[in-house]
Amino acid sequence: MAQENQASHHQPRFRGNRKLGSIVAILLLSVVPPAFSLIGLFLSLWIVIPAPTLFLLPLGVGAPEISPWLVGVNAIAILLLLRFHQGLFSRIFLVGSVVALILSLLPLMQVSSTNQRFSVAMQSALGNDYLEQISQERRVNNRPSPFVLLDAFRGIPASDVRSTSNIQFSNPGGVPLTLNLYQPLQPGKYPTIVMIYGGAWQRGTPDSNESFSRYMAAHGYVVVAIDYRHAPQFKFPAQLEDINTAFAFVLDHVDDYNIDRDRIAVMGRSSGAHLAMLAAFQSDAPPIKAVVDYYGPVELTLGYRNPPNPDPIDSRATLKAFLGGTPDELPDLYRQASPYQYVTRPLPPTLLIYGGRDHIVQAKFGEALSERLQSVGSRAVFLEIPWADHAFDAVFNGVSNQLALYYTERFLEWALR
Repeated sequence: MAQENQASHHQPRFRGNRKLGSIVAILLLSVVPPAFSLIGLFLSLWIVIPAPTLFLLPLGVGAPEISPWLVGVNAIAILLLLRFHQGLFSRIFLVGSVVALILSLLPLMQVSSTNQRFSVAMQSALGNDYLEQISQERRVNNRPSPFVLLDAFRGIPASDVRSTSNIQFSNPGGVPLTLNLYQPLQPGKYPTIVMIYGGAWQRGTPDSNESFSRYMAAHGYVVVAIDYRHAPQFKFPAQLEDINTAFAFVLDHVDDYNIDRDRIAVMGRSSGAHLAMLAAFQSDAPPIKAVVDYYGPVELTLGYRNPPNPDPIDSRATLKAFLGGTPDELPDLYRQASPYQYVTRPLPPTLLIYGGRDHIVQAKFGEALSERLQSVGSRAVFLEIPWADHAFDAVFNGVSNQLALYYTERFLEWALR
């Protein structure tokens, strides 16, 4: 009897818990599928919509790069809506999710054809046998494929390296400038990449793009990430002076840093790529064997007169802060600060990678520089990623950066062989 009373005492609580669980499940099924649908559609739209402001730029940059994740989100939303929802509003959400799924598939659908174009461009500029000129030992360490879907979810595998931060190389006007050093674990002499960060010449540190620096160090390079003074407090050519000072410091310490003096490349992103090209293209340039330009400005007068639309960073204001005025006020300085103007003789082999949807530095300027380099007998490879925005490699394991990394590795292996 006591057991029966105890059972009957717990039955209402059990039924109450089951009823509460059912209510929670119903609420979740009512809210989660539409929420997935809305989130997926909102993020997927930025794959095709250019960011109108700096605040929204991360959405325009990031959405194409996380498209494999968005495919999953949109597919889940569709399945949930089909299984648990009916009625007019559900059909509206369903249509939105189908549209979002199509948008999120766009970058992935273009990977194969883009890779084919890139392969042809590399062979056309460097020779059909350029890969055969790279040692088998070096080729083994490269990424096996231009795009690895698993890496888009788990990240690109990393290995241990030696790193040293905040090595001061200069102190112009009381502004301490430092560099970060990334080295392979084993001693020896290694090809070297001098890395220059971007940030509209106004911000950034040598810590920027550390994932790339560590990746390349793990694959047999010394990476030296250097600093420079920022605009608007310091106008051009202060930044180029700092880059030259950093190179002089690096060359004075080749033995200390395991650097092969005869195999040095310079690489930059955005404004950093602009400074990298200026450093390599000047008549008294350091001994630079190769240049890698990720979406760098190349002709500042034309960039000022033909800003992108939309223009999320206000390109004209950025250039005025960097140079101190307009092209009409400072025509000689704009020419002096334009890498395009230095292309009058054969220059080091140059890899130029731009995003087809870049509304900060338009890809057409990179293509024009590539053609100019080729016209004077330089080796130049221009690669345009059709779905990518500016700073696409901020998502290190994203679709665009996987492609860029694959060809950057091979270009540097060839140029610094």
